Amino acid sequence: MYHLCTKCLIVFALLSAGIARAADDSSVLALDEPTTAACLDVLRQGLRGDDFWPSIHAAEGLTLGGHGDEVIEFLTPLLPKETDDQHRCGIARELVRAGNHEFVQVMLGILKGDAPFGHVHAAESLYKVSEIGDGVAMRKAFTQPENVRLKLMSAGALGRCGNPDALNYLREMLTREISTDDEAEHFRITAWVLGRIGDDSDIARLKQELPKCQNDLTRVYFENALAALGDPEGLASLAKNLTSEDPVVRTFAATFSGDARALGVADRLKEMLQDSHPDAQIRAAQSLLAMSRPAPPNRNADISQIVFSPTAQNPRYTEGSILELKDGSLLFAVTEFQESDSDFAQAQVIARSSTDGGVTWGDSRVLQKNTGGLNVMSVTLRRLTPDRIALFYLQKNSFNDLDLFVRFSDDETETFGPPVLVTSDDGYHVVNNDRITQLSTGRLLAPAASTPDVNTDNHFTSRCYLSDDSGASWRPGIGHVDADKRGAMEPEVIELNDGRVMMIVRTQLGIIGKSFSEDGGDTWSKMESLGVTAPEAPATLRRVPATGDLLLVWNNTYDAGTGHGGRRTPLTAALSQDEGQTWNHIRNLETNPDQTFSYTSLTFVQGRVVMSYWVTTEAGRYASRFRSLPVSWFYNED
Repeated sequence: MYHLCTKCLIVFALLSAGIARAADDSSVLALDEPTTAACLDVLRQGLRGDDFWPSIHAAEGLTLGGHGDEVIEFLTPLLPKETDDQHRCGIARELVRAGNHEFVQVMLGILKGDAPFGHVHAAESLYKVSEIGDGVAMRKAFTQPENVRLKLMSAGALGRCGNPDALNYLREMLTREISTDDEAEHFRITAWVLGRIGDDSDIARLKQELPKCQNDLTRVYFENALAALGDPEGLASLAKNLTSEDPVVRTFAATFSGDARALGVADRLKEMLQDSHPDAQIRAAQSLLAMSRPAPPNRNADISQIVFSPTAQNPRYTEGSILELKDGSLLFAVTEFQESDSDFAQAQVIARSSTDGGVTWGDSRVLQKNTGGLNVMSVTLRRLTPDRIALFYLQKNSFNDLDLFVRFSDDETETFGPPVLVTSDDGYHVVNNDRITQLSTGRLLAPAASTPDVNTDNHFTSRCYLSDDSGASWRPGIGHVDADKRGAMEPEVIELNDGRVMMIVRTQLGIIGKSFSEDGGDTWSKMESLGVTAPEAPATLRRVPATGDLLLVWNNTYDAGTGHGGRRTPLTAALSQDEGQTWNHIRNLETNPDQTFSYTSLTFVQGRVVMSYWVTTEAGRYASRFRSLPVSWFYNED
């Protein structure tokens, strides 16, 4: 069992709240010890109560209060015994919120399943904890036309994770006419979701549609949503709703009080700890504890910092890979070079962990010691199954002996098993950092650029090494990709929606090259241009879970006749909505002309794009930067 530390629990809960306003000290409620104890007493009793959903709400409150370990201990034994899919979603959701992210798979499994009973609850639960997996099932739920409630909840989940079309759909739903009870419910749900994931522009939208509210409950939804978005009139209405004779109205207002950081209603919430309605008590306790914690950071924040700084002893930290662990922490691994910044210097793989989304980092530890004649380098971390993590790395012995190895961990990278050789044939095999791809069939692809001897034959061809047994054994693909001059270098592969695999490669031709495989990475078509100009530098390609679009990160510069066809600056991102045929939303991540940026790793964590890349320093050394941006940033215009 993996328990999340208190600090990580707090940060996860705050980020999940989704309030876009910046934090400041004045938004923290000073809660005395007796009141804190009373809140915890309400929640602990509620957790053990006979009414299922209030019990689940109490679990949420305990997590927000920093007691997720209690939630994990209490709920974990209940999940295997539960047969109701809606209840299973509730339990799994609170286990995830409490810090055990392996239970995301329970909700995703229900969402993907044939039985429709739990689909809406699965989408809603995943929305609440900002998780969508690879996004395939959630995008399917969003595009289906039959179940509007499922479409709304999936839009909420996708919108929270950066899908602009999903957010626009929610905003459009506000403008529709209401003539049935179902439409009124959809109207309420839309306001509820926008209050949590919308922005300041949604205040005017909600107010414009407020006259359409046909009953008190619908009006309360809108007022609470406005309060969560920071609207003064909404906050005033929320305070009034806390005194309503209707226990449902009081309960909803108490829930939104924490989202809105409505410190002014704290005294009323304290009174509600004695409310006659148990769920109102629970939600009041939850909001009081949430407001006694630091306010949420701006969910649009750009988190950018050097995590590995070079020194004279270690002048180069490069080629990183980042993985989210089950407890919600991030593990950031890089190559640490010794004495020299040469590719042939002594080096090992080290890692640091962050429990707050990359804001702070722990001490470094050795993840893979140097077992090569020269070094080990170019790490890739991949979660192959919910319980198994793979550590891929290159072991370099000489100019004609460079191989890829993989080791497996079944304890969240605490320990690793023996190495398995991936590239069994002779030669010098370059596999970039953060490059291994697992296809929908389960097949693993390790894209490699190879030459017999890099010192005497500096021309590369690219192919994939394939494993169909979860990495236990590997074989070289039949075909390869080639290009003029130095050849096809530093490949990346991605599975397309039509089942083909696309490879992109570094070239000396002023372009990023591409090739296609129709047999799962075994054979390849003749290389052609991706339609993107580039220097001789690697590019990184991923599919955005929230939208299904392709995201490319590369150096958007080309200067013919110069070394490597231009310096590796700026570092640029672009999106493709047509499987790589065209590229748009071009935005620069880094623009300093006096620095270079390269060898990007890229993953997605709760609606954020999490990256690492090298940054050259004034001393000509190589640092490694962590960068985290909301997915929505890549869809916005400069």
